[in-house]
Amino acid sequence: MMFFRLRRLHRGQKGFTLIEAIAALVITGFIGLGASVMTGQVLTQTGVNSDYTTASQHTMNAIYWVSHDAQMSQTVTPSGASGFPLSLAWTEWDNSEHQVTYLLEDTRLMRAYSVDGGEPSYTVVAYYVNSVAENTTCEYAGGVLTLRVTNTVGQGASAISVTRMRDITPRPGL
Repeated sequence: MMFFRLRRLHRGQKGFTLIEAIAALVITGFIGLGASVMTGQVLTQTGVNSDYTTASQHTMNAIYWVSHDAQMSQTVTPSGASGFPLSLAWTEWDNSEHQVTYLLEDTRLMRAYSVDGGEPSYTVVAYYVNSVAENTTCEYAGGVLTLRVTNTVGQGASAISVTRMRDITPRPGL
């Protein structure tokens, strides 16, 4: 009975008009466009943040390892235009002689470590190192090792570079 009354009330209407359907479609299109633009911006910013984090972590890892070994060292020998390969050596309390050499190979900073002249073990300390002589350098003057490390992640206009510097004072020769 109730359906009969509703049907009589809306007797001439069978659906939406063309104008209403177009208006609904336009509104839905604007909402979809806004959502897709926002999603694109979030994805782009996430990539930039990820690249920055990666470059920063590798830069700090390189500085940590070189600082750790340089603080132990009694002799510091940088070579080459950029100061790499960097050789560090020290003698422990038990008279064991330690030798560490840091090498720049392509975009990697390698650490070669040996004890008492034995076979060195190689470890990659950091990736994405910018090996251009002005960007990654080490200088030893006045008893202080100045280390500058630049890491670059990405290519072209979207490349992210992070540079950190540290002054390290090695222990004096005994």
